Amino acid sequence: MATSDGGYLRYFPYEEPYDHQREAMGTIYDALGEGRNVLFEGATGTGKTLASLAPALEHARETNKTVVITTNVHQQMRQFVRDARAITRQERIRAVVFKGKASMCHIDVGYEECQALRDATRDLADAEADLAGLERKQRELLEESQSGDGGAADARSAVMDELDEVRAEVEELRTERSTCDHYYRNLTADTDEFYGWLYDDVRTPEDVYGYADREGLCGYELLKEGMDGVDLVVCNYHHLLDPMIREQFFRWLGRDPEDVIAVFDEAHNVEDAARDHARRTLTETTLDQALDELEGSDDPRSEAGLNVLRTFRDALETAYEDAFSFGEREQVDEHWYDLAIDNDDARDELTLAFLQGYSGPGFREELERTFALAPELDQEYDEAYRNGETATRQECQTLQSVTFVEDWIDESAAEGQYPVVSVRRAEEGGQHEAGEVYGRAELYTCIPQSVTSGLFDDLHATVLMSATLRPFDVTEDVLGLADPETLAYGPQFPEERRRTYAVETPPLFASRRDDPEVQETVATALEDAVRFTPGNTLAFFPSYGEAERYHDRIAVQGTKYLDEPATDATDLRESFTADDDAVLCTSMWGTLGEGVSFDGDDARTVVVVGVPYPHLDDRMEAVQAAYDAAFGESGDGGSTSGSGDDGAGWRYAVEIPTIRKTRQALGRVVRSPEDFGARILLDKRYSEAAGVEMRDYAVRGTFPAEERAEMIDVDPDKLKFGLLNFYRDLDAYDGDPPTP
Repeated sequence: MATSDGGYLRYFPYEEPYDHQREAMGTIYDALGEGRNVLFEGATGTGKTLASLAPALEHARETNKTVVITTNVHQQMRQFVRDARAITRQERIRAVVFKGKASMCHIDVGYEECQALRDATRDLADAEADLAGLERKQRELLEESQSGDGGAADARSAVMDELDEVRAEVEELRTERSTCDHYYRNLTADTDEFYGWLYDDVRTPEDVYGYADREGLCGYELLKEGMDGVDLVVCNYHHLLDPMIREQFFRWLGRDPEDVIAVFDEAHNVEDAARDHARRTLTETTLDQALDELEGSDDPRSEAGLNVLRTFRDALETAYEDAFSFGEREQVDEHWYDLAIDNDDARDELTLAFLQGYSGPGFREELERTFALAPELDQEYDEAYRNGETATRQECQTLQSVTFVEDWIDESAAEGQYPVVSVRRAEEGGQHEAGEVYGRAELYTCIPQSVTSGLFDDLHATVLMSATLRPFDVTEDVLGLADPETLAYGPQFPEERRRTYAVETPPLFASRRDDPEVQETVATALEDAVRFTPGNTLAFFPSYGEAERYHDRIAVQGTKYLDEPATDATDLRESFTADDDAVLCTSMWGTLGEGVSFDGDDARTVVVVGVPYPHLDDRMEAVQAAYDAAFGESGDGGSTSGSGDDGAGWRYAVEIPTIRKTRQALGRVVRSPEDFGARILLDKRYSEAAGVEMRDYAVRGTFPAEERAEMIDVDPDKLKFGLLNFYRDLDAYDGDPPTP
């Protein structure tokens, strides 16, 4: 195959890329050469993964770097493995698919226990190697002394003394310290065959686990060792977004951050993922355990820890008890329930309660004394486990607690941080009595660039790709990207094989959802969508409650499926896709709205009912306020918001993420050039007329221009004719089409 000037086509596993792929690869290759980040939006069928990986791998080869491709979607991880395998058949690369220890451990121990076992096992293997070397040495000296070498006899005597010491050390390690048999075989067996097998193809973590289990090895540690200097690593977001894991991850790669090129898939999710990784929490349970630790210590510094942590624990209880409104305590169940403690003109209620309740020489001084003590307590737990005195490696709750308390005092009032207190009701078997309400303090990071901007600055470059990254200026601001290269490619499949309808049903404002006339209009339009679809219909709603409402209300001939909250939708999806002329009702904020394909007959029509704004709770309000403060009251590019609010906070935090979710949902159908289907937006706010008649609530303008151009406005009673004509023109009906 001929290669381009950059040589990256050597990694393209098919005969010839499409023109848009060739263009994208050239742009990405040039950007990587300049060390620039890339924002790459491409609709389904763009071939984003290969268009990103090929130039990244070529640049990495030229500059001795490693490419890391990462996602938070399991299905996409499997696709990466398929793509990487296709690449290796075109151009040999060393690729590793990495997964966390929890899913790969053969003996199911925690991180701290694993570390202690690993260290003890390495000590044993090293001591046994020393013992074998000394035994070999004393045999050699014995032969020399028997040949009349007097010096050899003296030397052998010294070696024999050392042998006794090392034998005693080995015996102690074998009998008094816990070790890991799997890791021991890693250190003592020949693993060349494993690495030959590993690099011969792209192996999944499940493949590695199976191989290691058969051979009695530790697959996780083998993978860590095998990552050093590889060409490509496939992993989850947290390996890059979690600061502590990231530091270890780069060490395993044998790379400094500036020698890593990161490709983020489904990059519209990086904002929320970074926010999750930045959040810090401390429960009342952990505080109680820390107080128990300190009460059991005879170190005089424990008094300082007891005073400051007990005061914080009491303040936490005071804060949530005072925050309950009438009857609110009775609403608390086993899930965390947020309570408002933030103040506009003062410190939060937890901090105020702590400062008012504290008495002593000074909480800073006592925090410092506790900080000095906590690592020593942690070391004691570590030594107790290593010496076999405890069956598990106890974590130091004092260290966790004092670290959080200092962070809270220093950062809870910082811009972009939102202090939260949550409560839940204890269940059977926990530290708290069943039914008891207990609390948690949380530092919630509103602006994710506090996590991402430093990462992007440290890496050589990144490619962030998604079908829904636009508007790019918002992505740049939120993630802290400076002057990235931007690429956008719309739908690649034949336009005549898809239709997008904006149906002018009444806007489903929360205040109108119980209106019988609104419900009747929406239900009738849904019934028409199902009836005139030659196959399955996928319906997304603003919430699970609305999904259940219309699931129960609509009358259709096919099977009705309902996705419910907190349930695994895997079996539901399989049943639905195996059916014909069925409808599946789900929440836009569930697991089926993105990262899941409904190819071909799996679903022909997708309906988005209403504008699925998220629940606007106190956290969301805090994020809006933080974005307003960071990016200006009006925001770049203006806004057409669903609330009449023109601030950057609404646009960045609510409107754009909501439309991205909507666009993701619309992308569940029409997944290949041969596929076809209809996408329906069921709410007047999507229509062109809404921009004039209800300008403050119209959302059409938030869609990219090429997607707006395909939207066809229809009255609710005309939707069935539009669907009938579209599917009949494609000869999609099996037999006679339905009669309007």
